[in-house]
Amino acid sequence: MKLYILNGPNLNMLGIREPDIYGKQDYACLIRMIEEHCVGLGIEAVCYQSNHEGDLVDKIQEAYFKGADGIVINPAAYTHTSIALLDAVKAVGLPTVEVHISAVDTREDFRQISYIREVCTKTISGKGLGGYIEAIDYLYDKIRK
Repeated sequence: MKLYILNGPNLNMLGIREPDIYGKQDYACLIRMIEEHCVGLGIEAVCYQSNHEGDLVDKIQEAYFKGADGIVINPAAYTHTSIALLDAVKAVGLPTVEVHISAVDTREDFRQISYIREVCTKTISGKGLGGYIEAIDYLYDKIRK
C-alpha cells in the first residue's frame, strides 16, 4: 500500500509558528512519526510539503500516476482558497482524508470554509499531529476492505 502525505504552506514552520495553536514539535518530528507508523503497517509513505499551490496539484496528480492508494492532505491555508486542489483531488479519484492540526471549525470564520472537503472521504480536525495517524489508519482500513 502506498499513501501520499501532503502538507501545504507554512507547515514546514511547525514548532516555530504559533506553537500555542500548532504545538512545539517541528516538521521533521511529524515526518518521523508518520514514517514510523507507516513502516509498522507496511505502508510506503510519500511525504511532501510545499508552500506553492501548483506543486501540491502536481503531487496529487503524481499520486495517481505512481499508483498511490490514497492521500492524506493538510492543505493549510489553501483549504480556504484553492479550487485547484479540489479539482485535482476530484480528478484523480483517490480516497483522500483532509487533516488539520488545529480545530479549524472553532477558529476565525474564514478558516471554517473548506473547498477540498467536498471531495474528501473524511476530515480530521483539532487532534494535533495525531490527526495524521488517525487519517493513515482510516485509509489503511478503508483500502484493505
